[in-house]
Amino acid sequence: MQLSGLNQHTFLSLLKAIAASPSASVSTSSRRLPSLHAVYIKLGFYAYARVTNGFIQAYCATGRVTDARRVFDEMPLPDTVSFNSMIHGYALAGDVGSACRLFEQVPAPTPVTWTSMVAGFCRAGDVQSARRVFEEMPERDLVSWNAMISGHAGNRQPVEALCLFGRMMEEGFVPNRGTVVSALSACASAGALETGKWVHAFVERKRLRWDEFLGTALVDMYAKCGAVELALDVFTRLKARNTCTWNAMINGLAMNGYSAKALDMFSQMEFDGTVTPDEVTFVGVLLACSHGGYVDAGREHFNMISNKYGIRLILEHYACMVDLLARSGRLQEAHKLIADMPIKPDAVVWRALLGGCRLHRNVKMAEIIVTEMEATCSGDHVLLSNLYAAVGRWNGVEDVRRNMRSKGIEKIPGCSSIEMDGSIHEFISGDKSHPSYDDIHGKLIEIGGRMQQQGYVKDTAEVFYDIEDEEKEQALGHHSEKLAIAFGLIGAPPDATIRIVKNLRFCMDCHKFAKLVSEIYHREIVVRDRARFHHFRGGTCSCNDFW
Repeated sequence: MQLSGLNQHTFLSLLKAIAASPSASVSTSSRRLPSLHAVYIKLGFYAYARVTNGFIQAYCATGRVTDARRVFDEMPLPDTVSFNSMIHGYALAGDVGSACRLFEQVPAPTPVTWTSMVAGFCRAGDVQSARRVFEEMPERDLVSWNAMISGHAGNRQPVEALCLFGRMMEEGFVPNRGTVVSALSACASAGALETGKWVHAFVERKRLRWDEFLGTALVDMYAKCGAVELALDVFTRLKARNTCTWNAMINGLAMNGYSAKALDMFSQMEFDGTVTPDEVTFVGVLLACSHGGYVDAGREHFNMISNKYGIRLILEHYACMVDLLARSGRLQEAHKLIADMPIKPDAVVWRALLGGCRLHRNVKMAEIIVTEMEATCSGDHVLLSNLYAAVGRWNGVEDVRRNMRSKGIEKIPGCSSIEMDGSIHEFISGDKSHPSYDDIHGKLIEIGGRMQQQGYVKDTAEVFYDIEDEEKEQALGHHSEKLAIAFGLIGAPPDATIRIVKNLRFCMDCHKFAKLVSEIYHREIVVRDRARFHHFRGGTCSCNDFW
């Protein structure tokens, strides 16, 4: 290296390139960073604070936080940028404790300093602390708002993200591309289609630049809100698409039950040739095969992953394939696939097989599965309990419940949400706290009367066995999706589609309930449960009762 040609501007350019490298932690430049630092000291440039701060930023970007702190501690007088860079580095590394201690030493924190703390807490999953810091900020800029909105959205708090998004605009801040992408992500998670449409209109109105990232976020939002035609329209009009864009469309079609269209979209992706499928692409493809019951196509694409594209199989690929085989009645083949996995199966893989056992009422294999798997959540036990109940094995139901109590496992309560007039309303099974509960209860009584006229009898097989039949019917009547559907019938315009997001799998009775409501009230109902979408129209469901 010719030292004579080096000056502070040269160092700043080199350091900026290292910090901006997408694979900075393993790049050749990052490995040369200590040597570059030694040359910098040898030439006596350590008096230049800008360059020293550049080394702090580069070290942090390459994961060398300890080296960054050493440079920081050696500075005779760290400035605000030095503190901000170091705090940001700790935040990126997830070391919130060190970031907090350093934050307390900052002489005059700027919005950047505060935002680094917000981002650090969000990255560590401590959104409550992040929000506390955010609210304590003496002044906020757009980056601060974006960090907090993104933090809520990224930590599965979409309703809070959208509320903060609304408050940001009320306080006079204009969303930028970063805000829009986070807001669309929150809309996708909450199923907030109307808010998502407003964001889309804002993008068009402000003429924000369309690229793969914004386009993918919009496609993903529409697909996850069950508005497949709108997702396809955006996808078709996009001039620039990357692998993520194709993945969003393929996965969106698959989870909405458009299995054949999803496979056709994958064929178009292959024919297009401008992008290469990745592991996420094949999750969507196999999901489409599973929801469509395409066993042969599933096997073909499963083998294609490694044989044709050289992609390493991941747990999600196995889970989709096990689900496909189990649902089609090939329980032994699905069990063998799990036994032959080169990686340890997780609860999702086992649950896929257990779901097939429930569907085909194979109690014996379900018992084997539960003993083999490391059950860590209530869903595994509840599926087995429901299977026992469906075949009248009440002693088995009690054994499962006793086992859950001994392990401290609680059944996850059902939760459904619906967007109404720009607000997200959440319902918990059995909860009566909603302000409109009396109206909702009255509507459910009306619905029940009209359904009984058509011969509807509640399916109580999956309700706890040790309560009377009348109590079972009452328990089913207060399931969260029924509360949300009744609220939708009360509050939404007569021709509006009722769109609901649910955290658990549909029970059989609620599925039957939704089908009849769609027929009696001539309403389209779209429900996204834990596994897929259900589009109810005229008394039928897009899943063909196969879920």
